[in-house]
Amino acid sequence: MLRVLTFVTVLSVGAFAMLTATMSGAQTQASEAEGLAAWDKAFEVFSHPRCVNCHVPDDNKPRWSGPSYGTKGPYHGMSIVADDTRKRAAGLPCSACHTKQNLPFPGGAPGAPHWGLAPVEMVWWEKSSAEICEQIKDPERNGGRTVEEVADHVGNDELVAWGWSPGPGREPAPHSANETVAFLLEWQSAGAPCPSSAAAE
Repeated sequence: MLRVLTFVTVLSVGAFAMLTATMSGAQTQASEAEGLAAWDKAFEVFSHPRCVNCHVPDDNKPRWSGPSYGTKGPYHGMSIVADDTRKRAAGLPCSACHTKQNLPFPGGAPGAPHWGLAPVEMVWWEKSSAEICEQIKDPERNGGRTVEEVADHVGNDELVAWGWSPGPGREPAPHSANETVAFLLEWQSAGAPCPSSAAAE
Protein backbone atom coordinates (compact mmCIF):
# COMPACT_ATOMS: atom_id res chain seq x y z
CA MET A 1 0.00 0.00 0.00
CA LEU A 2 2.81 2.37 0.92
CA ARG A 3 4.52 1.67 -2.42
CA VAL A 4 1.27 2.44 -4.27
CA LEU A 5 0.87 5.72 -2.42
CA THR A 6 4.48 6.65 -3.08
CA PHE A 7 4.07 5.87 -6.77
CA VAL A 8 0.90 7.95 -6.96
CA THR A 9 2.64 10.80 -5.15
CA VAL A 10 5.56 10.71 -7.58
CA LEU A 11 3.16 10.72 -10.52
CA SER A 12 1.24 13.66 -9.03
CA VAL A 13 4.40 15.69 -8.39
CA GLY A 14 5.62 14.94 -11.92
CA ALA A 15 2.28 15.93 -13.44
CA PHE A 16 2.22 19.14 -11.39
CA ALA A 17 5.75 19.99 -12.52
CA MET A 18 4.79 19.43 -16.16
CA LEU A 19 1.66 21.55 -15.75
CA THR A 20 3.65 24.32 -14.07
CA ALA A 21 6.23 24.26 -16.86
CA THR A 22 3.48 24.39 -19.50
CA MET A 23 1.77 27.32 -17.76
CA SER A 24 5.09 29.10 -17.37
CA GLY A 25 5.77 28.67 -21.09
CA ALA A 26 2.34 30.03 -21.95
CA GLN A 27 2.88 33.01 -19.67
CA THR A 28 6.27 33.68 -21.29
CA GLN A 29 4.71 33.58 -24.75
CA ALA A 30 1.87 35.85 -23.65
CA SER A 31 4.31 38.28 -22.06
CA GLU A 32 6.41 38.41 -25.21
CA ALA A 33 3.31 39.02 -27.32
CA GLU A 34 2.22 41.78 -24.95
CA GLY A 35 5.72 43.23 -25.02
CA LEU A 36 5.78 43.29 -28.81
CA ALA A 37 2.34 44.94 -28.86
CA ALA A 38 3.58 47.60 -26.43
CA TRP A 39 6.69 48.14 -28.56
CA ASP A 40 4.52 48.59 -31.67
CA LYS A 41 2.78 51.49 -29.91
CA ALA A 42 6.10 53.05 -28.89
CA PHE A 43 7.37 52.68 -32.46
CA GLU A 44 4.33 54.60 -33.72
CA VAL A 45 5.70 57.52 -31.71
CA PHE A 46 9.40 57.13 -32.54
CA SER A 47 8.75 56.77 -36.27
CA HIS A 48 6.40 59.75 -36.48
CA PRO A 49 7.73 62.88 -38.27
CA ARG A 50 7.59 64.91 -35.04
CA CYS A 51 10.28 62.66 -33.63
CA VAL A 52 12.15 61.19 -36.57
CA ASN A 53 12.77 64.57 -38.25
CA CYS A 54 15.44 65.38 -35.65
CA HIS A 55 16.80 61.84 -35.29
CA VAL A 56 18.68 62.08 -38.57
CA PRO A 57 21.82 60.48 -40.07
CA ASP A 58 25.33 61.90 -40.01
CA ASP A 59 24.51 64.31 -42.85
CA ASN A 60 23.36 66.58 -39.96
CA LYS A 61 20.40 67.85 -41.97
CA PRO A 62 17.16 68.48 -40.04
CA ARG A 63 14.13 67.21 -41.92
CA TRP A 64 10.76 68.68 -42.70
CA SER A 65 8.38 65.80 -43.30
CA GLY A 66 4.78 64.88 -42.65
CA PRO A 67 1.41 65.86 -44.14
CA SER A 68 1.59 69.47 -42.94
CA TYR A 69 4.67 70.16 -45.07
CA GLY A 70 3.12 69.33 -48.45
CA THR A 71 5.67 69.24 -51.29
CA LYS A 72 8.44 71.23 -49.60
CA GLY A 73 10.79 68.26 -49.64
CA PRO A 74 12.47 66.47 -46.79
CA TYR A 75 15.16 68.94 -45.76
CA HIS A 76 14.99 71.98 -43.50
CA GLY A 77 14.63 75.23 -45.40
CA MET A 78 17.39 77.80 -45.90
CA SER A 79 19.91 74.99 -46.51
CA ILE A 80 20.39 74.48 -42.79
CA VAL A 81 23.03 71.89 -41.94
CA ALA A 82 24.17 71.41 -38.36
CA ASP A 83 27.81 71.06 -37.40
CA ASP A 84 29.13 68.00 -35.59
CA THR A 85 27.74 69.21 -32.26
CA ARG A 86 24.25 68.89 -33.81
CA LYS A 87 23.36 72.02 -31.78
CA ARG A 88 24.68 74.72 -34.13
CA ALA A 89 24.42 75.69 -37.81
CA ALA A 90 26.31 78.33 -39.78
CA GLY A 91 28.09 79.41 -36.60
CA LEU A 92 24.88 80.07 -34.67
CA PRO A 93 23.16 77.88 -32.09
CA CYS A 94 19.89 76.35 -33.24
CA SER A 95 18.29 78.36 -30.44
CA ALA A 96 19.03 81.57 -32.36
CA CYS A 97 15.86 80.81 -34.36
CA HIS A 98 14.29 78.07 -32.26
CA THR A 99 13.59 79.76 -28.96
CA LYS A 100 12.09 78.14 -25.87
CA GLN A 101 8.56 78.29 -27.25
CA ASN A 102 6.70 77.95 -30.54
CA LEU A 103 5.92 81.05 -32.55
CA PRO A 104 2.13 81.42 -32.42
CA PHE A 105 1.26 81.16 -36.12
CA PRO A 106 1.33 78.39 -38.77
CA GLY A 107 4.78 77.97 -40.25
CA GLY A 108 6.43 79.85 -37.40
CA ALA A 109 9.67 78.48 -36.01
CA PRO A 110 8.96 75.79 -33.45
CA GLY A 111 10.62 76.11 -30.09
CA ALA A 112 11.55 74.25 -26.93
CA PRO A 113 14.48 74.30 -24.48
CA HIS A 114 17.88 73.02 -25.73
CA TRP A 115 16.74 72.78 -29.37
CA GLY A 116 18.96 70.66 -31.58
CA LEU A 117 19.33 67.34 -33.36
CA ALA A 118 19.46 64.09 -31.45
CA PRO A 119 22.90 62.45 -31.17
CA VAL A 120 23.83 60.67 -34.38
CA GLU A 121 23.90 57.33 -32.55
CA MET A 122 20.14 57.75 -32.19
CA VAL A 123 19.28 58.02 -35.89
CA TRP A 124 15.69 56.91 -36.53
CA TRP A 125 15.24 58.34 -40.02
CA GLU A 126 14.23 55.47 -42.36
CA LYS A 127 15.06 52.86 -39.72
CA SER A 128 12.84 49.80 -39.23
CA SER A 129 10.98 48.90 -36.07
CA ALA A 130 13.49 46.12 -35.38
CA GLU A 131 16.45 48.48 -35.80
CA ILE A 132 15.06 51.18 -33.51
CA CYS A 133 13.98 48.59 -30.96
CA GLU A 134 17.50 47.19 -30.64
CA GLN A 135 18.92 50.71 -30.53
CA ILE A 136 16.61 51.87 -27.73
CA LYS A 137 17.88 49.18 -25.35
CA ASP A 138 21.55 49.50 -26.31
CA PRO A 139 23.35 51.80 -23.81
CA GLU A 140 26.06 52.50 -26.38
CA ARG A 141 23.44 54.08 -28.65
CA ASN A 142 20.87 55.49 -26.23
CA GLY A 143 23.01 57.82 -24.14
CA GLY A 144 24.06 55.18 -21.62
CA ARG A 145 20.51 54.67 -20.36
CA THR A 146 18.53 51.69 -19.10
CA VAL A 147 15.08 51.25 -20.64
CA GLU A 148 13.59 52.75 -17.49
CA GLU A 149 15.84 55.79 -17.93
CA VAL A 150 14.81 56.05 -21.59
CA ALA A 151 11.19 56.07 -20.41
CA ASP A 152 12.03 58.81 -17.87
CA HIS A 153 13.71 60.82 -20.63
CA VAL A 154 10.61 60.51 -22.82
CA GLY A 155 8.35 61.51 -19.95
CA ASN A 156 10.34 64.44 -18.59
CA ASP A 157 12.59 66.01 -21.22
CA GLU A 158 11.18 69.37 -22.35
CA LEU A 159 12.39 69.01 -25.94
CA VAL A 160 10.85 65.53 -26.22
CA ALA A 161 7.60 66.97 -24.86
CA TRP A 162 7.51 69.38 -27.81
CA GLY A 163 6.65 66.41 -30.06
CA TRP A 164 3.15 66.41 -28.59
CA SER A 165 2.81 70.20 -28.74
CA PRO A 166 4.55 71.21 -31.98
CA GLY A 167 2.75 74.48 -32.65
CA PRO A 168 0.05 75.64 -35.07
CA GLY A 169 -0.32 73.67 -38.29
CA ARG A 170 1.84 70.70 -37.29
CA GLU A 171 0.44 67.29 -36.45
CA PRO A 172 1.60 66.06 -33.04
CA ALA A 173 3.12 62.69 -32.35
CA PRO A 174 0.51 60.00 -31.61
CA HIS A 175 -0.58 58.92 -28.12
CA SER A 176 0.92 61.07 -25.31
CA ALA A 177 4.13 61.28 -23.32
CA ASN A 178 2.56 59.40 -20.39
CA GLU A 179 1.18 56.71 -22.67
CA THR A 180 4.55 56.31 -24.38
CA VAL A 181 6.25 55.92 -21.01
CA ALA A 182 3.69 53.23 -20.14
CA PHE A 183 4.34 51.44 -23.45
CA LEU A 184 8.09 51.42 -22.78
CA LEU A 185 7.71 50.13 -19.23
CA GLU A 186 5.29 47.41 -20.32
CA TRP A 187 7.72 46.43 -23.08
CA GLN A 188 10.56 46.31 -20.55
CA SER A 189 8.54 44.23 -18.07
CA ALA A 190 8.01 41.66 -20.84
CA GLY A 191 11.75 41.38 -21.41
CA ALA A 192 12.01 44.14 -24.06
CA PRO A 193 11.45 41.82 -27.04
CA CYS A 194 12.13 43.16 -30.51
CA PRO A 195 10.42 42.21 -33.75
CA SER A 196 12.60 40.16 -36.05
CA SER A 197 14.08 41.95 -39.03
CA ALA A 198 12.23 39.59 -41.36
CA ALA A 199 8.88 40.24 -39.64
CA ALA A 200 9.46 44.01 -39.78
CA GLU A 201 10.08 44.02 -43.54
